[in-house]
Amino acid sequence: MTEAIETSHQRSLAYGLRPGAEPDFGPIGNNELSLLIEQNRMLHTHGVPAMETLYQQIVNTHNMVILTDANGVIVHSLGDDDFLEKANRVALKPGVAWSERSKGTNAIGTAIAEKVPTLVHADQHYLSANHFLTCSAAPISDHRGNVIGVLDVSGDQRSFHKHTMALVRMSALMIENQLFAAAFEEAITLHFHVRPEFIGTLMEGIASFSPGGRFLAANKNGLFQLGLAFSALQSHTFSSLFGLPVSALFDHYRTSAPGLLNLCMHNGVRVYGKAQLRLGSSAFQHGFAGRAEAGADPHAANHDPHAAAPSCHAASAARRLSGLRYLNTGDPQLELVIDKVTKVLGRDIPILIMGETGTGKELLAQAIHNDSPRAMGPFIAVNCASIPETLIESELFGYEDGAFTGARKKGAVGKILQANGGTLFLDEIGDMPFGLQARLLRVLQERMVTPLGSSKSITVNVELICATNHNLRERMARGLFREDLYYRLNGLVVKLPPLRDRSDLEIVVKKILASESNGGRYTVSTEIFQLFRQHKWPGNFRQLTNLLRTAIVMAGDEHEISLRHMPDDFLDDIELSQARDSGASTDQMVASGANLEAMEQSVIMKSLDAHGGNVSATARALGVSRNTIYRKVPHLK
Repeated sequence: MTEAIETSHQRSLAYGLRPGAEPDFGPIGNNELSLLIEQNRMLHTHGVPAMETLYQQIVNTHNMVILTDANGVIVHSLGDDDFLEKANRVALKPGVAWSERSKGTNAIGTAIAEKVPTLVHADQHYLSANHFLTCSAAPISDHRGNVIGVLDVSGDQRSFHKHTMALVRMSALMIENQLFAAAFEEAITLHFHVRPEFIGTLMEGIASFSPGGRFLAANKNGLFQLGLAFSALQSHTFSSLFGLPVSALFDHYRTSAPGLLNLCMHNGVRVYGKAQLRLGSSAFQHGFAGRAEAGADPHAANHDPHAAAPSCHAASAARRLSGLRYLNTGDPQLELVIDKVTKVLGRDIPILIMGETGTGKELLAQAIHNDSPRAMGPFIAVNCASIPETLIESELFGYEDGAFTGARKKGAVGKILQANGGTLFLDEIGDMPFGLQARLLRVLQERMVTPLGSSKSITVNVELICATNHNLRERMARGLFREDLYYRLNGLVVKLPPLRDRSDLEIVVKKILASESNGGRYTVSTEIFQLFRQHKWPGNFRQLTNLLRTAIVMAGDEHEISLRHMPDDFLDDIELSQARDSGASTDQMVASGANLEAMEQSVIMKSLDAHGGNVSATARALGVSRNTIYRKVPHLK
């Protein structure tokens, strides 16, 4: 008897059960059973088809297939008629609980208790009445890892077959994957594996992300391939896990014949995959090419921390990802930036991108990479501000097995080595810990990386792009940034203009609308464009994108986005900005000697303009009555 079975027997004894006791035959009533099925509707909906498929594989073998809820209550069963008669003798039927507390050690109850697939054969059952059974059960978990049910095959112990458990586990995994897909109907879902032929099978990893790229969940195989716990993945994004911005993923699937995605994971392993982009009311799904491009080894996966990271060659369709030309939307300042970076492509000149938060620094870095001679190599982005200071060194340089407490077995390949042959993008470089800056400088000068805990240095060849929203000269003056590192990074410095200073707002809005609505069927009213032009956009493109994404949802089937589709906080920001502008204008009028009546009229007229001539809205914004507005501005009557 296994240790797990012995432990289960001890629990059964503690519940007050006696091995020779008669089983509890009392099922719940039909109404209660109907309610139970409704409460487990998703489990029942996706579980029954898998049960039918499984039953076809074991038909006429004196077995039955059982589906239970999280408490072990049977919600559905299928079986051979000759065995169902025996099963009824021990209440192996819908509405009956098969938890350990009710039936002692049994595959269903013990699988729930242990949270692992469980085989209970013959006299391993706690109750003597169940010794004629052999049962193989696998728990079914939701995307959070919570057990929500059990799939079980029970039969006459004389019909035991060693392959039954494998069939049950595969069927349970099938149900889990279907439940996973149903849980994220409006998301980016990536199906991936190191071997392309396994995509679309039960072996594939599945990970879902929000439309903005934030990690939502992964199935069991996805968690295994990513090599991180669910809790650790909560702080990650599509870009940080797979080295590709979400915008580039969208561009990939806008091509006429999108092929196989070839991605480099955060741990340096190359994977192939396909994405399903279900965003809003429109959903489009894309598969992958039948084989990897010529020359690529679909079985290659580098787990050696001493070796250079995989090359992560992109598939042919990935070559058409957003480039610099795509970013050139007519703004003279941006056009000058693009012209400058174009001239240094492939010249081994580091590029430093300056700009406020949300101005698109990573998008520009990705475009530079895509247009460079290294486009077929990996693009590895590291946000120096988002990684805890205690982890950033191991993230960048990697480590060997046992380098520190909690280190993964076999070590890990650092981001710099993952970028070998491609581009390393260090975002928010100004926030890099001061003590780490000297080590980065040494890597850039010597082109060698030494993982933590290793005495061996590895040659690395990367193109370097950095970005920051800080004034690095100021940080140098304050002793927060090394001067020698600054001049090593200071090859070509370009500054992205903030959104409020750009002249291509209308084109940008149209591009964002087209991207977020998968077709560009939405437009923005003249009134909204007027407000957009007046707004200061402290969050720049990130703020504008989120605003339009929300407005699209609010607009629904309407084709034009208007004032009523705008979030309240945006309208509040507009009013506050206008109030400040009115205050500045009033100061000027005071300085010029204008009287109080003229100043009041000026403030009211500005507010009226901002509210499209709506007197009621103007009165609310200024905190006065409609009569006051008419009294102060008589010509409105």
